[in-house]
Amino acid sequence: MDLIEAIDAVEKTYEFMLAYAAQGRVNDEDSSSTGIRADLTRLVEALGVIGAAKPEGEAAKKFLDVVRQDAAKAAAAIGLVLSKPGISSQAVDNLNASIHIRALLNDLFILDETLKITGG
Repeated sequence: MDLIEAIDAVEKTYEFMLAYAAQGRVNDEDSSSTGIRADLTRLVEALGVIGAAKPEGEAAKKFLDVVRQDAAKAAAAIGLVLSKPGISSQAVDNLNASIHIRALLNDLFILDETLKITGG
């Protein structure tokens, strides 16, 4: 997975998280590769790719430092939810509302647009 794919994975998982939060589930009964637990695990993996990115240019390096900090905070919150035996819609809704997730998404929107401008 490259940086652009990782950003896309985060955005797609967030959309799934919004849908999951609206379902009113008490826990995640689906432990398959398509359930919320698998999506959150892929999200954490994507955050690792983002954190390992090697930007070019001083401005990109400074901004990626911010992204890494926000990604680490978001990953910690997601890790806490993943550590529980059941994942409720309410827990995912709380993740969606987390300032750390929102900051990360905004960072990635900026990063994604700059990558489009520079061609990767």
